Amino acid sequence: MSGVTAGVAAGAMAGVMSAGASLRRLHAVVLRYLYLLRGSWPRLLEQAYWPTVQMIIWGFITIFLAQNSTWVAQAVGILLSAVLLWDVLFRSQLGISVPFMEEMFARNLAQLFVSPLRVGEFLGALMLISLLRTLVGVGTAAVLAIALYSISLFELGWPLLYFFVSLLVFGWAIGLVMCALLLRFGLGVESLAWASIFALAPISCIYYPLAILPQWLQLPALYLPSSYAFEGMREILLYGRFDAAGLARAAVLNAAYLALGCLAFRQAFRAARERGLLLRLGE
Repeated sequence: MSGVTAGVAAGAMAGVMSAGASLRRLHAVVLRYLYLLRGSWPRLLEQAYWPTVQMIIWGFITIFLAQNSTWVAQAVGILLSAVLLWDVLFRSQLGISVPFMEEMFARNLAQLFVSPLRVGEFLGALMLISLLRTLVGVGTAAVLAIALYSISLFELGWPLLYFFVSLLVFGWAIGLVMCALLLRFGLGVESLAWASIFALAPISCIYYPLAILPQWLQLPALYLPSSYAFEGMREILLYGRFDAAGLARAAVLNAAYLALGCLAFRQAFRAARERGLLLRLGE
């Protein structure tokens, strides 16, 4: 009897020790990931980023709809058009940054630039592939919107080309800045390539007019080409008017931002090459 008791006690003790060791291992892994979060501000920021952006956007939408009940009858067509145009901005930015990240994942940047390839040629290729990816993605969605909801983005007429080009170029500029950050800080800022565009969504006035924003947010919104595109889209769909002055301001802003994006990439590329980072990026 005493032997059985001793066996049970030994088994219980072994179980307790095993559970303790398991908890220590679990704690060690959790601690590892906490250290990763603490050592990477983009990862830490990302925890609160998405809920905050969603809350801000839908908060402004709710305020706008509550103040404009007569607008609801036209809301489906306007919101769907806004979604499709937003996708132009989103996909054009990813069309630049995602192929660049793929080169980094494959550790292929050094091999590319051992060849006679110039930086300007590389950027031109990124922009072209971004254009093609955007046309395929948004074009497919626009055709499906006609088939499913009888709502056509092409009803905007020739101004649609302006909106498309304006959002495309602005997306390129953001994408180039993201690539510059990837060159400077490595894949530790990879999440910014996905998150950066959404930081501009609340003040791009995608689903609501500029007047809904608080006064202190309206000024930065006026420096975004995207806000002019979405404001212009609503002007056409609601009132049949095209804002030529907004077109001109957005074109100037786009030219400035694209030039800054190219400059940022060239500077980051030059620094990475001088420090020998092209051979180590992706590790």
